[in-house]
Amino acid sequence: MTFSARTYLDFERPLAELDSKIDDLITLQDKDDSVDVGKEITQLRDKSDAQLATIYKALGPWEKTKVARHPQRPHFSQYAQRLLTDYVPLSGDRKFGDDDALLGGTANFRGRGVVVMGHEKGKDTDSRLKHNFGMANPEGYRKAVRLMELAERFSLPIISFVDTAGAYPGRGAEERGQAEAIARSIDAGLAARVPFISVISGEGGSGGAVAIATADHVMMLEHSIYSVISPEGCASILWRDSARAEDAAKAMKITAQDLKALGVIDQIIREPLGGAHRDVAAAVRTVGDHIESTLVRLSDMTAKELIVARRAKFLNIGRSLLT
Repeated sequence: MTFSARTYLDFERPLAELDSKIDDLITLQDKDDSVDVGKEITQLRDKSDAQLATIYKALGPWEKTKVARHPQRPHFSQYAQRLLTDYVPLSGDRKFGDDDALLGGTANFRGRGVVVMGHEKGKDTDSRLKHNFGMANPEGYRKAVRLMELAERFSLPIISFVDTAGAYPGRGAEERGQAEAIARSIDAGLAARVPFISVISGEGGSGGAVAIATADHVMMLEHSIYSVISPEGCASILWRDSARAEDAAKAMKITAQDLKALGVIDQIIREPLGGAHRDVAAAVRTVGDHIESTLVRLSDMTAKELIVARRAKFLNIGRSLLT
């Protein structure tokens, strides 16, 4: 298992002691070759994996929210680095400026030209501030529209990676037309005449997520969340108490499993044991495999077939609950 510099979530604390013992035994073995503790290490690792599997099998919506927000969960930059070649980032919306929270450009994905975009949260304090914690301004969504139009012009499939708590709610963003920019991005996605795949890789928050997720096929990692508002925001509105976020998460149906049952998403992607943050390479590779197989299927459809099926898919969301 590849998981260095561990950060344990509160419900993972029982694993900390086991993993600490494993690290101590590995250090002891490295210092003295004559000490054979291989059997003990294997037994402890098996015990740790079994305990991890038990914990993650019983995760509730609030625990999944914490996993989706894990600081070591792979972000857009890691997907781009591991899945793409010849990536050329494109900047600016040609109206106001550039936005570092929503990145995108052209690239090759496993031998196929594509246009990619995604929210970038950053890894440390400096990069998180630079990328505004993945919360895009209007110019970010206008850049997304520009990228979608570019994809149409050159008949390139679109791939988006969604990971944001929501669009930036600042005064400047509202003054520059945040709602209008999101609406135009949603419309551009619905009208795109090329295959469009979206991956909810972490948080899918509010219109800031939907803006780049009106796709032919919406995939969601099994421990990600997708909602109209954050659990904390929902709790603040309903109960005027953000501390009741756990209650809100349970009521909102924000997990991949709930959303697949409701028809909001099309596919759930399994994560490595203990979440994507525990084995980034394996998680990214699995996502890439699912994107590739879906692109092959969508590439057989005409532009008209794509648009008709895509619009019907979104119009049908929720209708099954009324019958």
